[in-house]
Order: sequence, then C-alpha cells, then structure tokens
Amino acid sequence: MALINSLYIVAFALFIYGLMQMRGPRTAVAGNWVAAAGMGLAVVATLLIEGMGNWLLIGLGIAIGTVISIPAAYRVKMTAMPQMVALFNGLGGGAIALISWAQFRDTAGYAHEPVHAVIASLFAALVGSISFWGSLVAYAKLQELLPGKPLTLGRAQQPVNLALIVAAIAAAVVITTGGAAGWWMIALLAAAALIGLIVVLPIGGADMPVVISLLNALTGLSAAAKGIALDNTALIVAGMIVGASGSILTSLMAQAMNRSIPAIIAGGFGGTTTTSSSSGGSDRPIRSTSAADTAIQLAYASKVVVVPGYGMAVAQAQHAVKEIATLLETKNIDITFAIHPVAGRMPGHMNVLLAEAD
Repeated sequence: MALINSLYIVAFALFIYGLMQMRGPRTAVAGNWVAAAGMGLAVVATLLIEGMGNWLLIGLGIAIGTVISIPAAYRVKMTAMPQMVALFNGLGGGAIALISWAQFRDTAGYAHEPVHAVIASLFAALVGSISFWGSLVAYAKLQELLPGKPLTLGRAQQPVNLALIVAAIAAAVVITTGGAAGWWMIALLAAAALIGLIVVLPIGGADMPVVISLLNALTGLSAAAKGIALDNTALIVAGMIVGASGSILTSLMAQAMNRSIPAIIAGGFGGTTTTSSSSGGSDRPIRSTSAADTAIQLAYASKVVVVPGYGMAVAQAQHAVKEIATLLETKNIDITFAIHPVAGRMPGHMNVLLAEAD
C-alpha cells in the first residue's frame, strides 16, 4: 500500500506541474507529456490495488481505447480540434456515468453502502451523464452535423429544464432511501441525458468555447465525486484539478463575454441577434464593404489591426490572413492582431490557428 500511495503522490505532482507548463505556448507541449505521464502512473498504481478486477477486460479496454484514440489524435486537423476536445471530454463523463450504474448493480442498489458514497455516486452519475450528452451536442454542432444556430423549445425551454432537473433529483432521492428498483437508476441517467441535450441545443456555435469549458469542468467534478464513492485517490485529485481549472476558465470566459455563470447554466445565452441596416433603426451604424474596397483601404492604410473571430475559424481562412499580413508588411504597413480570449470555437483557438499559419 505504501508503494501505491507513493506512486499516487508522484502522479499528482506530475499533474500539477504539467498543468503549470500549459500556461504558455513554449512549454505547453512538454506540459501535456508530463501530465500524460502522471496519468499513466496513476493508472499503474490503481491496477496494483489488490482485487482490482478482471485483468483481461481491463487490458481489452485499454487496447480498444488506444487503437481508437491515437490515430484519431494524429489525423485530426487543427481546425477540427475543438470538436475532438468536446468528444473526448464527453467520453470521460460517460465513463463515470457507466461506472456509477455498474456500482449500483454490483451493490444491489447501494445496499449497505455509506450514505456519503451513495450521494457521491449519484452526483457522479447525474453530472457525468449531462456532460456526456451535452458534449455530443457540442461535437455535432462544431462538426456541422447539427445546425450551429440555437435550437430551442421556445417558451417551454426553462419549464422543461426545471422538470427534468426535478425528475433526476427525485430519482436520486428514491435510490438513496434504499431498495430501489434498477429502473430508477435508468430513469436518473435518462433524465440527466435529456438535460445535457436540451441545455446545450439552444446554444449557438459561436458560444461553444464557454460550453466546452463548462462541460469539461463538470466531467472533472463527476470524476472527483466518483473517486469519493469508490475511495479512489487518483479520481479525487485528478477530478478536482480538472473541475477547479475548468470552473475558473469558465468564469474568466464568461466575464470576457459579459455573461453570467447562471445564464450559461440555464442555457439562456447563445441566441443569434439579427442586426438590421442603419436605416432600419439599429443603434449602431453599419458599413458594408466588398473585397475590392477592402483592398483599396488596406493599400492606403498606415496601420492595420486584424481582429480574427469565429468566421475565420469556420472558413479556415488563417492562411489567407497570413498572406494578407505578409503583403502589407512588404509595403511597410504596421499590422497587429487583436485576439479576444473567447474568439473561435474553443479557448485559445484563434492563437492556435494563427500559429499554424505562422
């Protein structure tokens, strides 16, 4: 047991150090490898626990995950990285939800389990399922399998959200009292799945950075709760690191977008606003232009500030922007970039795309 605890401590130190290195582009790659090494060490330590389980099934699961994930990560285009992040994050939440269901079945409905373990497991099931299904919607929107525009239930949106939350909590209360049939757990997971779908569907594609960060934080919190239920130190620490960092990032992005966290959780944002022309009563003047007019203005400018956004990400126009910048520099025009922290499809997406184009 001393060896296992020592391995866990080293793994956690690698987690934290790797996260610290991800604060800057020069050290981010190394930080990613350090954190991955820590996770690998934590997995090894967990497998050393006596009576861990069926080694054949564990090995099969690791093999299948490796065969799927490594080629996917190598082949993904930089412009498609946000949806891969959303998908991989969602799979973590889904795994936690399935583990909670398995624990419910193995313990005959949490019979003789401590109350704190039951509550933590149900919380993990609820939040993990929300994260999984919400992440699938985020992936589908970014992959353009679903329309990027908000898909709402109109005035029924918030009442339906509230009804589903009440249903999930009611199922959790019944299960906590003991002796609940298996379909109560299925009902909880189904209600959580609908919450994840209905909350994320009304969110527009341009607001996905905040959604991905929020869902990432929820996955971390569900993992930490599952660690409490299973008395697994690795899940608790790793989950709290992800949950805390994701929550802070979500808060910072919400502030940058002049939005509140309650509005994000309620799904009350992300709607598209149609702005009319200046003659139609808009409170701000709008000037239309063409490619030719833009070229003339750029040619006679002394300083140009490029403000890239979601449109550049969708159009994959970063290389065209690079060509324009190079051409302007040959004419001794001062060109700079102003990048909003939430611009694009995920946090830092604009920086990544522009770096790809040098």
